[in-house]
Amino acid sequence: MGLSGRIARFFLTSQLTPLIALIAALMGLFAILITPREEEPQINVTMANVFIPFHGASAKDVEALVATPAEQVLSQIAGIEHIYSVSKPGMAVLTVQYRVGEDRTQALVRLYDTIQANRDWVSPELGVGEPIIKPLGIDDVPIVSVTLWTRDATRGAYELEQAAHAAEIELKRIPGTREVTTVGGPGSAVRVMMDPDRMAAFDVSAKDIRDALQLSNAAQPSGTLVSNNQEILVQTGTYMTGAEDVRKLVVGVAQGRPVYMNDVASVVSGPDQPARYVWHGPGAGGAQAADSGQTFPAVTLAISKKPGENAVEVAEKVIARVNALHNSVLPAGIEASVTR
Repeated sequence: MGLSGRIARFFLTSQLTPLIALIAALMGLFAILITPREEEPQINVTMANVFIPFHGASAKDVEALVATPAEQVLSQIAGIEHIYSVSKPGMAVLTVQYRVGEDRTQALVRLYDTIQANRDWVSPELGVGEPIIKPLGIDDVPIVSVTLWTRDATRGAYELEQAAHAAEIELKRIPGTREVTTVGGPGSAVRVMMDPDRMAAFDVSAKDIRDALQLSNAAQPSGTLVSNNQEILVQTGTYMTGAEDVRKLVVGVAQGRPVYMNDVASVVSGPDQPARYVWHGPGAGGAQAADSGQTFPAVTLAISKKPGENAVEVAEKVIARVNALHNSVLPAGIEASVTR
């Protein structure tokens, strides 16, 4: 009988066999309970976006003077698999993707060092701005996406976006969540619609209005005051917080009295010009099967988790919190569908 046969015969008759089997089963159960269940594998997939501003330049100039030379410089870095670039007016965006398994810290250090060591790839006189590096990784992929939509024809993407921003605050309080962002929605803006007749009556030009907006929407430290053994920091100026601040802005003087923005222009606060649209169409097999075939305005909340957190537990907490926000943070009439 060989060695394997003697080992098998020993454990067939040994009283240790049930004990070893029990210990192995308990260790397996313990491993199942404490091991985080990850949706994404715990591997190093390091990426980074490099933003290089070039104000006033066309997309063609950005490509020729910034993006192409930057690609050549970044291609020297060891471990890089792909480099992509997008050129648009005033900005070059380069995406650097490393090979799977590259150490994240070392990869980002090499990227920073290469960019700083080759800052002279363009002439300083061109006015190219300082590169901004934003690292990305596998944990930036959302584990849960919740789409907010409504059947109410009086509500649109702007109202949904406001509700989503309010929900962001609540979702960020959940332990284990990393980043909560809203995709879609036009954003908010304050519009100043100048009235030429009223501007002529008060002798106010468009340049006066522009200068007033630029100068008034600023704040800076202006030194300190020392009194009674106390130092008081002095700050001049303030930032405008809404349409009412813009309406009260002084844009000139006429006949010895101040001219306010409200005297020469209409100021309206509301949605900005949309740069993208999001629509939601319930499927025939979903909970909203009655709405199948229709599309509704929507925005999407994307939630990612911290490294090492249990993806299942974090996702369950996020979905439970979203359901609890109905009729409070999320007004009646706004639906929430889990789309990832």
